[in-house]
Amino acid sequence: MAGEHDPPGDAELWRRGDRDSFGVLFERHVEAVWNYSYRLTGSWEQAQDITSATFLTAWRTRADAPLVRDSALPILYGIAGNLVRTAHRGRARRTRLRLRLAGPGDTAVPDHADAVAHRVDERERLRRVVAEIGRLPRAQRAVAELCLLGELPVADAARHLGVSEVTVRANLSRARARLRGSAEDTR
Repeated sequence: MAGEHDPPGDAELWRRGDRDSFGVLFERHVEAVWNYSYRLTGSWEQAQDITSATFLTAWRTRADAPLVRDSALPILYGIAGNLVRTAHRGRARRTRLRLRLAGPGDTAVPDHADAVAHRVDERERLRRVVAEIGRLPRAQRAVAELCLLGELPVADAARHLGVSEVTVRANLSRARARLRGSAEDTR
C-alpha cells in the first residue's frame, strides 16, 4: 500500500508541469536516458548532449505528450531516438559537403575522437549494432530501439507505438533474426 509520504509517480509530476516536479523526473530518469543515448551513439559526449536535449525537449513539449502506463521513460526514449537520428543526418550532410568541397589533393584529417573510439572494441561493436538497427525496416527499428537498446518491456513499447503487443513481439523477433544474420555475415 502506498504511503502518504511516497514520492509522486511520473504521471502526477508530468501533470503538475512545474520546475520542481520536472527536476524530480530528471533525477529519476537521467541515468536511463543517458544509457539509452549512449547505446544509440556509442559516444559518451554525444550521449551527454542528447540527454540534455531530451529533457529540454520534454520540458517544452510536456503538455502535448501523453504518458505510457504513467511512465515518462517511453516518451523520453522516443525524444532521444529522434534527436540521435537528427544528429546522424546532420553529420552525414556535413560529411558529404566536406567531401564535395575537398579538392583532388586534399586529405581528410582524422578526428581524434574517432581514433580513440576505434581503439575500444566495445564501442565499435556497439556502433555496428546501432548501425544495423538503423538499417532495419521502420517498425522493426522502432521496436529494437525501445526494447533492445532501451530495455523497455513489450507492453510499454506497444502502448508508446500505438500497436498491439503481438505486433511488437513479431517485429522484435524479425529484428533479432536480421541482426543475428548481419552478425553472422560479418564473421
